Amino acid sequence: MDVKEFITWADFEKIEIRTGTILTADDFPEAKNPSFKLKIDFGVLGVKKTSAQITKLYSKEELIGMQVVAVVNFPPKQIANFMSECLVLGAINDKKEVVLLQPNMKTENGQRIA
Repeated sequence: MDVKEFITWADFEKIEIRTGTILTADDFPEAKNPSFKLKIDFGVLGVKKTSAQITKLYSKEELIGMQVVAVVNFPPKQIANFMSECLVLGAINDKKEVVLLQPNMKTENGQRIA
């Protein structure tokens, strides 16, 4: 596995990685790859939408109420007919399935990851 080029601490500080709780999970049949449309509550930062290719490991029902980690300061990105406002983070396993990153203890929504 290759490691990308080094970044500085200042580079890292530009990335807003926050905790949020999934409010809704809906099918996204228009996406190129099987995905869900998610609405995530980031506390004082508000509710943001995203799509996630997580249908192999997660059901819509189990996602509701799950606290996740996401980058919230990317510019909005059009995915099919949907505007994604954040990027949920996950580890990609050997089967190319996304395993969502979660805090191991409940935090307030919108808490910054450092």
